[in-house]
This record gives sequence, structure tokens and C-alpha cells, in this order.
Amino acid sequence: MECAKPSVVASGPKGRPKILFVVTEDWYFWLHWIGLARAVRDAGFEVSLATRVQQHGAEIAQQGIKLFPIGLLRRSMNPIREFLAVLELTRLYRSEKPDIVYHVALKPILYGSVAARLAGIPFVVNVFAGLGYTYTSETVKTRLLRFFLRAGLRAVGTHAEVMTVFQNEEDRAQLIRDRIVKESQTRVIRGTGVDIEKFQPMSGMDRRPIVLLACRMLWDKGVGEFVEAARFVKQAEPDVRFVLAGRCDEENPASIEPKQLHQWQEDGVIEWWGHRDDMPIVMGSAAMIVLPSYREGLPVSLVEAAACGKAIVATNVPGCRDIVLHGVNGILVPPKDAKALADAIMTLLNNETLRDEFGRCGRDIAVKEFSAEAVIGQTLALYRELLYGTACESLSAKTFVPRSNL
Repeated sequence: MECAKPSVVASGPKGRPKILFVVTEDWYFWLHWIGLARAVRDAGFEVSLATRVQQHGAEIAQQGIKLFPIGLLRRSMNPIREFLAVLELTRLYRSEKPDIVYHVALKPILYGSVAARLAGIPFVVNVFAGLGYTYTSETVKTRLLRFFLRAGLRAVGTHAEVMTVFQNEEDRAQLIRDRIVKESQTRVIRGTGVDIEKFQPMSGMDRRPIVLLACRMLWDKGVGEFVEAARFVKQAEPDVRFVLAGRCDEENPASIEPKQLHQWQEDGVIEWWGHRDDMPIVMGSAAMIVLPSYREGLPVSLVEAAACGKAIVATNVPGCRDIVLHGVNGILVPPKDAKALADAIMTLLNNETLRDEFGRCGRDIAVKEFSAEAVIGQTLALYRELLYGTACESLSAKTFVPRSNL
């Protein structure tokens, strides 16, 4: 594609455009978004991050990312604290003057978009990494919260400077139907991709088959159904190991308390391994990967499972069915149905040939559709489109001219 050569106007140091990521927790950024941030940095951007710093501040800073600790809490409903969170972001935006702010998840989207309007930020990218607890829970409290959340998102999501990114088409269609976003201001970018060299098929498996659920310990990830399915399966196959790998997330309303996890473990139903930094090895040891979630954006664990060549059992819900093709690389079951989940697990436990075939097909899907290189390339193309006004793949990030400077 040929593009007119722009003049260079300095935005950040040495003329680099500035992007500010806003994510509630530093561990979440480090786990899921650091690869994108590195790629953006390497493409010539000045990269900053506003987050609640608890575990990975030093590691993030070592990547050349400017770190701004903020006090935004996911679970807080205190009006004064929430008002102060918006003011904090507004002051930060006015001080740093990023060309693009990149909000990930509901609270940063809602509060950050308000702050961006107040601070006059040229471009806002709002990323829905799934629709979250407020869309999966049907309690009276959550329904009321969803009503107000929709109103708030509608107020901030249709301004001309806002681009909304979804990780699957169904979430995008949902928010278009709800008139929260305009279709012309949306994109679907399927997560942040998977490192297909790091996550790849491994030979060998534990003598006692492992059925693995890798996720945060949340009820709406289907952890309860996984435990019940384990009880069903162990009646026929007592040697099968059911393993939960992932951290507790106390800030999430759907969080499972550690004492409950320890109780299940003491009962001999499951093993809880907690957070693991060696997921390629953990997945490599499993006979299959399971995710009985109620709804997803694009589940990282299933993309990684596919890259590792593992057969998958997942629920037939948005996000999961973007990765798992029923009868091709895994089995889809109805959500909140422990018996159907157990039956699917038994089918794969009793058919090694089918597991291997599903694994080969999954690896092929991961390489073709979910490699980090391809997915991150789509995000960089979006930044170029926003900053320069056209999608020009050959344009170097270092020559971008933010429209606000033209």
C-alpha cells in the first residue's frame, strides 16, 4: 500500500507517539498484556501503564514501560472513592498527554473514558476482555448494576474519538444491540495471541491422567461444575486427577474463597496448584484441558491449550466456541451442566486416538489463527489507523503524526 509521506511532529521523546495502558491489576497486565506492550514498545511507541501495583512493578519497569501506580479498585462501590478514581485518571491524562489511552475491562473503560473526555485525549481504545460478572450473573443486585452500567457505557462509548475492541463477534453484537457502541467504531481482535514456540506439544504424560482447569478461581469460570464433574468421573475412574491451576481473585465478586478450595482438596476431589509460572509444562502433563465457563471474551487458557496440542472440553458459550470447534479440536457442552461435562471428559479419557486427533487439529488452529505475531499485528494496525488516519502497514510507528498535531 502506498501512503503519502507525513511530516514528523514530536509527540513523545524523540518524536515517538505515546500510548498509556490502563489496567486494574499489575498481575493481570503482566500475565496477559505484557507481550503486546513489548511489541508496541518495539514498534517505536513510548509505552506507559497505569495500574494498581502489587506484585510486578519492578518487572514491568524493567521492560522500559513507565509505571504509574493508581488506586482504582475493581470491587469498590464507594461513590467517593470512585469519584476520586476518575479525578486521579484525569490528572494523569492531563499530565502525560498520551496520544492513545488503552483501557482494558469494564471499570477502566467507564472511568477512563470519562477522564479522557475531561483531559482532551485524542484517541481512546476500549477493550472488552469479555463482558464480565455483570453479564453472567442474574441476581437482582447484578441486574440493577447491569442497567446502570449499560447507561454509563452508552454515555462514553459513542464519542467520535473512541474505538471499542472486542475479543469475539458475539460480545460485539451484544453491545451493538444494546446501543452501547456504534458498529462503525468497533473492531474484533482475538486477544493478544499465543507464543506458539513457547506453547507447543510435549511428549509424555503423567501415569495417572490429569484433567486440567487453568483459570482464576471464580464461580463463573465453572469451577463448581468442574468439581461436581470430578465426583462423577471418579466413581468410575478413581485414579484420574482433577487439577485446578490458578490464583484466587478476591477483588472479583465471583471469587471462590481459599478455604473452599482447600476443603475440596482435603476431600480428595481435586488438587489446587495455585498460580503457576510454568504453564507450558503444566499443560504438557495433562490429558486434556477443560473450561466450563459461563461466558468468555477469548480464554487465554484455551488458546494455550490448543497451541500445546491438547484436546479441550469447554462450554458452548461466547469466547469458548471461538476456539473450540465441536468434534474438531474438542467437545462443547452446555454451561452449568456438570453431568454433560463429566460425560465429555469420560469420552476423551476412554479414547486416546480421539484426544490425539483433537490435539493435532487444535495446534493447527492455534498456529493459523491465534499466533501472537498475527494478533498483535492487528492491534498495531489499529493504532496506525487512529494516529495517521489510514491503515498503512508499511508505515513506521516513528513517523506517525497524531491528528491533534496536524
